[in-house]
This record gives sequence, structure tokens and C-alpha cells, in this order.
Amino acid sequence: MDLAHFLLGICGNASALFLFLAPVITFKRIIVNKSTEKFSGIPYVMTLLNCLLSAWYGLPFVSPHNLLVSTVNGTGAVIEIIYVLIFIIFAPKKEKLKIFGLFTAVLSVFSIVVFVSLFALHGLPRKVFCGFAASIFSVIMYGSPLSIMRLVIKTKSVEFMPFFLSLFVFLCGTSWFIFGLLGRDPFIAVPNGLGSLLGAIQLILYFIYRDNKDVTKKQPPIVEESMEMGNGKTHQMK
Repeated sequence: MDLAHFLLGICGNASALFLFLAPVITFKRIIVNKSTEKFSGIPYVMTLLNCLLSAWYGLPFVSPHNLLVSTVNGTGAVIEIIYVLIFIIFAPKKEKLKIFGLFTAVLSVFSIVVFVSLFALHGLPRKVFCGFAASIFSVIMYGSPLSIMRLVIKTKSVEFMPFFLSLFVFLCGTSWFIFGLLGRDPFIAVPNGLGSLLGAIQLILYFIYRDNKDVTKKQPPIVEESMEMGNGKTHQMK
């Protein structure tokens, strides 16, 4: 791994860590109120699967020269497990069972990928199999803000699309995209290239509509979501 490759991996680690820690405020609220209210636990479970698969993909015996991918996603997996467990503790019974079921399914899928890649595949086929699995869920994770981008265009307001969250989506995607290019690894470059593009679009939308934060006050009430991952709480615009 050359110096540029290493430094981009460090930048990717830092920006990804910010994204993983962004929901801390949400979970502080859940703990204080002892209720998950209308927040959704599904994005955290899906992000956990993405982190687990990406951490596995970055291990030297699966994909050489990608250890930094494992470090940040391993850290992310620990953080997401904490989020999911907190959600399960404070969720209503029906939601608790649903999220616990998804959590179990995620661990099962990850276990299957690990088992198949360890005992049935070797060398390049192992890398391709694990890379495809990780890429699919990376794309899903990066695509999650699309509904909020649609909301920004519809309302001409960035009230529910925080600037710094959009910035770090862009920085994270860009860092790992270039990291993947330098390492000639399409399983890192392609999904993160998409993430970089979506982050850039979010920033463009922010600068177009940043002076219109009060426009929603003049519009009829509508129900939408905040950009923060997992925030299914409704907001009524007055």
C-alpha cells in the first residue's frame, strides 16, 4: 500500500466514523424518553450488515491491501450493534420482535457469507463473492437519503438535510472511491463512487436552497422525514 493509498484510507476512516456516530443524538433521546417513538430501526440493522460484510471483505485473506476497510467497518459494526440493542430494549413489543428478527437474519446472512467464503471459495472467487455482497449493501446504505433529496426539491428547503451530514457523505464516498481506484478494486470504487455522486448532489441542493429554510412555514402541512438515518418521526410543516 503506497502513501497516497494509505492517507486516503485514513480520511475514509475519519469521515465514515462521523457518519456512524451521527445518530448518537437520536439514541440519547430514545434512552432519555425510554421510547423509540416513531423512529425506525431498520436502517441501523441494514447498516450493520453492510459494516459486517465490508469488514470481512477488507481482511487480508479475502482482499489484500484493504485492512483499513476492515478497521472502520469493524468499528462501525460495533457501533451499529449498540444502536440496534438500544432500539430493541426501548421499542414496543411488536417493533421489538420485528427488529430482533431482522437482527437475527443479518447475523445469519453474515454467517453464511463467512462460511461459504472460508470453506467453499479460495483466492479470486472468494474476493469476488465477498466483494459483491459488500457492494450491494453499500449501495443500499448510500441510497437511503434519496427520499430526503426529493423532499428538498419538493419543498425548496434544506431544513431536514443537515449540511455537515451531506458533507461527510461526500467526503466519505470520495475518499473510498479514490482509495478503490488506487487499489484497482471495483468493489470499493463503484459503490463509493455512487456515494460520492449522491453526496455531491446533496451539497448542490443545499447551496441552491440554503436561503429557503423558512419556506416550509408558508406551505400547507405535509408529513415527511428527517435525513438522519432511521428517523421515521413525522414532521408537520406549518
